[in-house]
Order: sequence, then C-alpha cells, then structure tokens
Amino acid sequence: MEKKIPYRHYLTEEQLPRQWYNLRADMKELPDPLRNPATGEALKEEDLYPIFCKELAHQEMDNTTRYVDIPEGIMEIYKQYRPAPLVRAYNLEKALGTPAEIYYKFEGNNTSGSHKLNSAIPQAYYAKKQGLKALTTETGAGQWGSALSEACSYFDMPLTVYMVKVSYEQKPFRRTLMQTFNAEVIPSPSMTTQVGKKILADNPNCTGSLGTAISEAVEKAVTNEGSRYVLGSVLNQVLLHQSIIGLEAYKSMEILGVYPDVVIGCAGGGSNLGGLIAPFMRDKITGVHPNTEFIAVEPASCPSLTRGKYAYDFCDTGKICPLAKMYTLGCEYIPSASHAGGLRYHGMSPIISKLYHDGYMKAVAVEQTKVFEAAKMFAKYETILPAPESSHAIRVAIDEALKCKETGEKKTILFGLTGTGFFDMFAYDKFIKGEMSDYIPTDEELEASFAKLPQIEEK
Repeated sequence: MEKKIPYRHYLTEEQLPRQWYNLRADMKELPDPLRNPATGEALKEEDLYPIFCKELAHQEMDNTTRYVDIPEGIMEIYKQYRPAPLVRAYNLEKALGTPAEIYYKFEGNNTSGSHKLNSAIPQAYYAKKQGLKALTTETGAGQWGSALSEACSYFDMPLTVYMVKVSYEQKPFRRTLMQTFNAEVIPSPSMTTQVGKKILADNPNCTGSLGTAISEAVEKAVTNEGSRYVLGSVLNQVLLHQSIIGLEAYKSMEILGVYPDVVIGCAGGGSNLGGLIAPFMRDKITGVHPNTEFIAVEPASCPSLTRGKYAYDFCDTGKICPLAKMYTLGCEYIPSASHAGGLRYHGMSPIISKLYHDGYMKAVAVEQTKVFEAAKMFAKYETILPAPESSHAIRVAIDEALKCKETGEKKTILFGLTGTGFFDMFAYDKFIKGEMSDYIPTDEELEASFAKLPQIEEK
C-alpha cells in the first residue's frame, strides 16, 4: 500500500537546522572573486568592512567552511515562525490531471510575508553585536524592506529603506508596513543622495531599479559614521542564510521518503533560489543524486540568465559597489515596471551564475500574464494567494507537471513559494480586468546596455 503523504509536513523544533550550509565549500569551481572597481584587483575581506559589518564580510568571502553555526540569538527569533511547512499540492495535482507529485516550501508564514526574514534577522543581529548605530538598504517590491524593518525592530536598530519608485507607488501598504516597524522609507531615485540627484537630472521621470536603490543605500551608509549597508539578495552571505529553506525541505522530504526530480525557484537576485537548491545541488555536485534538474525562472522583462552576458559588472547603477562576475543585463539597464518588483534586478547571484554557466541548472523566462494566470489557478486550488515573484516558479511547476501528463512520467517536483501576494492586489486587479500587458526587451535594447559593461581584465 502506497504511503500517504500529509498535506503539510512540519519539522519539530528539535529538528530545526542549527547550522547554515555553505554550498561554495562543495562546488567544483568557485565563483570568480569580487573586484575593486578602481583597480580591478580581487577584494580581501577587510576591503568590505566600510560597507558591511565584519561578520557578514567574513561570510561573504568564506569559500571553505561547509557549515556555519546559527547563533542562539538568531535561533530564538527563527523559532517564532520556523519551521516553514513543506506542502503536497494534492488539489493542484488533481486539477492538472498529472501523475507528477508537486511539493512546495511555503515561506509566507511571517509578518513580512516572505522568505526575506531568514537573512534580515542575521544581518540585523550581527550589526547590533558589532555596535553599529544604523543600517541602510534597498527594496524592490517591498518584501526585503518589510523583513529588514521587522528584524531591525527586534534589535532596536534604526533603518533607512530606499524603495524602487514604481513599487513605492504601486504598493503603498508595503511602505506602511515598513513604517509600522519605524523604518524611514524613501522612493528611489531620490534627491537625498548624490547618485539619486544625478539620475533624476538625466531622467526626471525615472521609475527606478534595484540597482539605483542599492547605489543610494550604499552612499547613505558610507557617508554616515556608524552606519552599514545590508543587501537582501545576490550576495554569498544572503544565500548562506537562506539555505535554511533548503535544509528544512531536504529534512522533511527525507522523513517522508521522497526526493525531487525537479527543483524550481523564481530568480531575481538569487536568494530564495540559492537557499532552496543548496542541499539538493550538493547532492548533484557530489554525485549522490546526479540527475536532479534545477530550473531558475525569471521574468521575460528582466532576463539576466536567459539573455544576459556572463561578465564582471557593477552590482549597482551608481557604480560604487564592487564588481561581481555574474549574468547581467548591464548595471544601467532599467527594467520595465512589471509587477514582480522583487525580480527587477539587472544581475544574478555569482553562485547561481556560476552553477548555470557550468551546466548544473537551466533557466527559463516567462511573461507576467502567464505568471498571473498560474497564480490565479494556484490560489483557487491551494487557498494561498501567491506573490507575483513566487508565481514565476508556480508557472513552470505547472508546465513541468503538464509535461508529465503528456508523457505519463511520474516525477516529483519541488518549488519554492517565497511569499504571499496580499500587498500585490493592484497587480491582480490589473490582470483580472485584462489590463495587464507583457514587455520583452529587444535585442537592440540589451546590446545598448551590454556596450556599457566595464572592461575588466581578469587576473
């Protein structure tokens, strides 16, 4: 008799991971190092101290420590909303008529409504431990800003958030949530920084981008004593913290006696994707499960993996951050005002970029109307309103399940449901009214942006 899998599986408190997993320790080839934009030289850990607090700078540069202990002060807050459930999507499977088994790791069970809190808590914790006076950051759709605002409130740490202007206007209640936790929220580009003033002088109607907001946040941090910048995606340290998603999912599937054939995550900067795939990718790299497929799903309006260049580029539009080797559309590329604000970033995590470049994973780009079609279906059958970002993974999970229906193959599919969409009703309203459109950049637009990539001689 086939074992009945519960709808939702929760680890016990005793089963919660007590360490983060550093995938770099098991990668055959490491991502290329961060470089100084002025000299082109590889950065050392201490070079990052003016921007990041010291422990985070160490985690950013540590390629060898396989497991990193989670401090008790962080675990105590994690326990307020973790473990997150691993859910079997029985109703979606039935609606699709697929032989595939579909699982998702749901990260929306906290006030911020997303996985972002997993890294916000450690970053605020280490800043407080170092005795810093304030933090700055950027946010796209608002999930990261909400999560960091919440985390900073735990540690009584002042926070300034530069929110991409189009999201600031589309999602006013995200702004209100951040302000509830006493964060200062500024639409970016703004007149509060030199970077913002320059961008607005060139384009007064600029709707902003994550790259622009990063520049403003970094400038604010480095020009105020006792302040540091923190980032919610892309960086190695963030993927390290987010590995708790994959570690929990891995443990739950182990207990249930199942293992994924396909692992799917939405991809903007790479934080949730990198966290979800970490232990499963370890198994692929080390040969334990060499045939597992990994799929990164990005918006067609901002296709850094599927149409970008693998090159050194600035992580920010203002060109004041270190250079990273990644798949990029160019730091000056301003994505269209799509509703998946958390995926509107010009580049991709160096870890994800390296894995993709070396053939360990695939990537697909999808249009937002198809994404919202999948989101609406998922909400109907699984009773969770998904965030637009998460719905990119849902779209491809459905597509993979339908392929199984055609072939009769019974695959196990795992995807990351990174958060809820209750602050995204403006977008849902547009879709339901038939007013949502798709934008796909032309080759000419992308080539114009690629032409501005920095020319870095790799050493």
